[in-house]
Order: sequence, then structure tokens, then C-alpha cells
Amino acid sequence: MQSLEEILKECEQLHGHMCAGQLLGARMALLGCRLVGLDDPRGADRRHTIVWVEIDRCMADAVSAACGVRLGKRSLKYVDYGKVAATFLNTETNKAVRLVARESSRRLADERFSSIAKKSERQFRAYSEATDEELFACEFVRLELNEMDAPGSPRSRVTCAVCNEGVNDGREVMRADGSVVCRACDRGSYYQKLDNPEA
Repeated sequence: MQSLEEILKECEQLHGHMCAGQLLGARMALLGCRLVGLDDPRGADRRHTIVWVEIDRCMADAVSAACGVRLGKRSLKYVDYGKVAATFLNTETNKAVRLVARESSRRLADERFSSIAKKSERQFRAYSEATDEELFACEFVRLELNEMDAPGSPRSRVTCAVCNEGVNDGREVMRADGSVVCRACDRGSYYQKLDNPEA
């Protein structure tokens, strides 16, 4: 695995700036990969690396950069829990670990570096120097990776009977009347169609 310094350079390039969240995510990725035996997630272990991130913040970009996982490759999974946490899976061994940033790690910056005026600088310094144990809670977990969630080509594709849009990988809903619809047509979507975009 690359060094923390090398990973941080790539994180900054991918994310657009360096911040404490990037550093925390990079350290989380290094620890998570080490604990499940992924020595080279961007190279030799690329096909065996899947990571679930639980927040859509800076940390997620750092994990993606450090591990080489991507949504488009289906090796990065997003679960909207709003937590600074990630689960790392080695699909070759089926070993998985979930790491979550300890709430107490946020206080380290203020306790150890109170003389630094800017909060972001205090956090970056604390996250640079703290031990893994001070930063993260760790638990080994079991994951059931459904074939429809695995990386690779789509396993299935159907057309929604309502909107006529394609739906991949078993994300469709089979209604009681036997029709196949997308989740948006079945449950409602996050968007609303406008009849008159000028209105």
C-alpha cells in the first residue's frame, strides 16, 4: 500500500483541497485495508476490494482515492447513514471490518492543540498525530454480498412498465398484478417532473 503522504497527495487532487476529513479518510482506508489483508487495493488486490462508506463527505473521497474504489466500478458502495464510517471487504477471504471515527477524536484537537487558533488546523494536526485507537472504533463484521451488488457487468436489465426507463441488477419491483416497475414509480422519487420548466 502507498504511504500516507502519497495517498494524501492523490486525495487532494481528487477532492480539490486538503482537509482534516481527507486525512481521517486516508488513515481509515490504510487501517481498514491492513486489517482485512488488502496490501495493494489499487493494484494486485483491486478485484478483491469493496468498501461501503456511510457518509457523503470529504472522508468518502479520501477512501475512494486511497483504495481505488469507485461507484462506477461497483467497488464503492454508499449507505446514507450520515456517519464517518466505512466497511472494508476482502472478497477473496471474505474478511470484513467496519471502522467508525470515535466521537472523542474530535475533542483531541481542542485538548492537544488549544494554542492553534483555527479549528481546521487543530483537527488536521490531531488527526496526523493521534493513534489509530484514538481515532477509530473497529469491529470485524460479516457481509452478505448479493450477486446483484457485485462488481462487473450488469446481471439483469428490465424496462419499467410505467416510465419505460431501464433498470439494472434486480433493482426493479414486481407488483402484485405481475407488472415490473422501477423503484421511483413504485415508491416515489427524489425528483418531481415539471410540466412547464419555465413556470
